Amino acid sequence: MTTSVAVITGASSGIGKETAKALASRGWHVIALGRDPDRTTAAEAEIRAAAAGGQVDMIRADLSRIAQANQAADRIAELAPRIDVLINNAGGMASKQIITPEGLDENFAGNHLGPFTLTNRLLPLLRRSAASALPGRVRIINTSSDGGEMIPDLNWDDLQLADNWIAGRAYCQGKLANVMHARALAARLANDGIVVHAVHPGTVDTNFITHTDASTQAHIRTRPSISAKAGAEALIWLATDEEPGRTSGLYFHKQQVMPPNPVALDDDAVERLWRESERLIASVSP
Repeated sequence: MTTSVAVITGASSGIGKETAKALASRGWHVIALGRDPDRTTAAEAEIRAAAAGGQVDMIRADLSRIAQANQAADRIAELAPRIDVLINNAGGMASKQIITPEGLDENFAGNHLGPFTLTNRLLPLLRRSAASALPGRVRIINTSSDGGEMIPDLNWDDLQLADNWIAGRAYCQGKLANVMHARALAARLANDGIVVHAVHPGTVDTNFITHTDASTQAHIRTRPSISAKAGAEALIWLATDEEPGRTSGLYFHKQQVMPPNPVALDDDAVERLWRESERLIASVSP
């Protein structure tokens, strides 16, 4: 039997790491991506220990840099001839506006544009798996947040908020984009038998919020939270259970379908975001 292959971004800590450990323990070939050098090294050891001899590969990449997203895709293609599950879990909150050397807002690039790039580059490997799999077995999962529900729309005139950057708004823009990206992919990949969903895992007690400002951290800490292991359960379920393989383009909270921000149900807006994302990525110098 062919070993299932999972690519998991944001796997150096939190729910990404717990998901990687769980799939590795089931015998999957796990290709995990992380940004921080020390956390990535430590996570690799934990995932390998959980794998009990199964194949684990760790790639260090900062997906807020489009060049690194492309390099990660090239490396993944060297490591595996096919992909069964791609979990776009990397993302974060920032305390200040940072413009990357490529001229992009680091927050929007890390939460959306980098995963958008990586996913597009990995589609041939996902389609290769889908060609010999039952419909719905090959999946893409985008980790979003209820932050995407908290804004009325994207700022279409300034998706990166260059002229009025606010930390909370920037995060919410990226998380809404994750849901819209999933819906756009679901439509594009329906004929390939590839399922795409977005998920809000809940408020998870991890180091996720430590890069944002003190007031935001204080507010988030007032919310009930769950452990990283509990938060990972939704990702593991979406990756492996038969039920989510019967549908596509949905938004889940834990293991229940939830209504997303109405903007994410607007097909014209979903396609507009796809075009704008391509335009922003094309603006990056090679």
